[in-house]
Amino acid sequence: MPKVTVDGQEIEVPDGATVLQACELAGKEIPRFCYHERLSIAGNCRMCLVEVKPGPPKPQASCALPATEGQEIRTDSLMVKTAREGVMEFLLINHPLDCPICDQGGECDLQDQSVAYGRGATRYHENKRAVTEKYMGPLIKTVMTRCIHCTRCVRFSEEIAGVDEIGALYRGEQMQITTYLEQAAKHELSANVIDLCPVGALTSRPYAFEARPWELKKTLSIDVSDAVGANIRLDSRGREVLRALPRINDDVNEEWLSDKGRYMVDGLTRRRLDKVWIRSKCKLQAASWEDAFKAIAKAKPKGSVAAIAGDLVDCETMFAAKKLVNALGSDLLEGRQTGMRYPAGNLAAVNFNSTFAGIETADAILIVGSMVRWEAPLVNVRLRKAVKRGAKVFVVGPRWETTYPAEFLGDDAGVLHDLPAHVTEALEKAERPAVIVGGAGLAAGALDAALALPVQRDGWNGFNVLHMAASRMGGLMLGYAQEGGIADIAKSAPKVVLALGADEVDWSQFDGSLKVYIGHHGDKGAHAADIILPAAAYSEKDGTYVNTEGRVQFAEKAVFAPGDAREDWTILRALADALGVTVGFDSFAELQAAMIAEVPALGVEGLADVMSLSGGALPKPGKGRASGRIAYPIKDFYLTNPIARASVVMQHCSAELLHGETLAEAAE
Repeated sequence: MPKVTVDGQEIEVPDGATVLQACELAGKEIPRFCYHERLSIAGNCRMCLVEVKPGPPKPQASCALPATEGQEIRTDSLMVKTAREGVMEFLLINHPLDCPICDQGGECDLQDQSVAYGRGATRYHENKRAVTEKYMGPLIKTVMTRCIHCTRCVRFSEEIAGVDEIGALYRGEQMQITTYLEQAAKHELSANVIDLCPVGALTSRPYAFEARPWELKKTLSIDVSDAVGANIRLDSRGREVLRALPRINDDVNEEWLSDKGRYMVDGLTRRRLDKVWIRSKCKLQAASWEDAFKAIAKAKPKGSVAAIAGDLVDCETMFAAKKLVNALGSDLLEGRQTGMRYPAGNLAAVNFNSTFAGIETADAILIVGSMVRWEAPLVNVRLRKAVKRGAKVFVVGPRWETTYPAEFLGDDAGVLHDLPAHVTEALEKAERPAVIVGGAGLAAGALDAALALPVQRDGWNGFNVLHMAASRMGGLMLGYAQEGGIADIAKSAPKVVLALGADEVDWSQFDGSLKVYIGHHGDKGAHAADIILPAAAYSEKDGTYVNTEGRVQFAEKAVFAPGDAREDWTILRALADALGVTVGFDSFAELQAAMIAEVPALGVEGLADVMSLSGGALPKPGKGRASGRIAYPIKDFYLTNPIARASVVMQHCSAELLHGETLAEAAE
């Protein structure tokens, strides 16, 4: 490890570190626009200039200069100060005075660094250049006159997303950043360029002119649009969530967020259930809570009640429903709405065991029945990193546009029992082989065949199941799984079915049951319900979520639920009183404590030890055979849950990016 001196302070830096990283290790702030920790080094902006001896008698770009033994680095000399002022003066020659109307105002790197490192005046009085606006789709608003050519957006699209949609035209002062033929950016992570842009050239189109950063209340939360559990921050004003932004968590989402998780938040205020409804003579009639509870009690659910959990439900809600169902003398619980029925007795066999960070280090990966780009875009980013390191990827399922080289082995699930010799050889010879079984693979019975693959080594478990629902892993930990899936509940013909935001169920199976929908959107489940009890969305309650790798995370309440809607656990607690049973909790704290007492793994944030919960090892593969054509379950990436389906932004994305309609056509 080389030793360098930074402003008189001697430090050791890792081999391969740059001068900029050395300065940061010494606690010095180095201004930058083009440099980003997760992108390749461009050296465009020249803002990170420092003085280095031995070396040429001029300031050097610290982001592109390797730190070597014996360097003396100055970050505060007169030469450095003058050079940075000059660079900032050049950057501002053509930048428009848009700060009062720019959405980046208040969180703009250019504003902050011009105050900290600029001269405060300019010697240039020529006319500023202007650049025509570029169309980048329904999510990204462009004002390219503000662009300072840092190329962060270009490098993100090429290196992280793996889609060459953004690039540069022309040279010098005429250079312009644009999408290919000025078409919309269509990949699932496109809006991350908004966070990366250090100026106001790329801002959020749906959020344009909505609010200033200092007006917003910031709440730490978890993205429920898929099973990755990306860490997010919800920014709200009053009772409305205005935007969702990613938080840094290197183990989960790094600092990225899918477009759906970011922009479906406008659906939180649309199509909301905010009062109680009871179906009478085939029509829903507004009613009171008391009337609804009396109607449920009249059905005499004791001994004949079931609970079906939806995709967006938190663990506390599922546990409260479980206690109510158990108190009524039943154990009919299910969370796999679409009818899947894989064995869930061993949690390790339904978990993403290699972890997201670990899958980056795999050297041979077999994907079974998963269109990863739509089911978990942030996992696809990890797979792309693995391929960059030399991993080979094989896919069983219909073709989809990967962002890395991959070999498709056909869409017949039966190929798992007779894999090509080179695939078997690659898995056997790999030091860290992995298999990823998606929802379509589970539906095709591929679990046993995948368990038989040689993907375990000392200190490495490469067996992974990629769920798509934020509630799925937590539900499995709480026992929301019948041996025969939802078909077992339908056969039992319960008198009352509690639908906990369950919108993807085929409700025709329950024609003889009283269907009670406890949820927040008037979606498919509400249309089929006999009684609707309005509940809180994920942004309107505290709750625990477990992602597909078994990571326990906690989301905080950002805003209050609208109208008569209540937090789910309070509805279930009041219903217990109406039905004359005891559930053992009277507050959220008591509920959470009871849940943790029953499933201790839910009490510690971070990776749950699913191996110990399941007896310490993966189960031996059964005799089940994978068969049939694999068909991916997600048909429209942007409309996979009731919040997204209520979102105008997601509807526009679906219409334009997937079906080629214009915004005007979509509105019609």
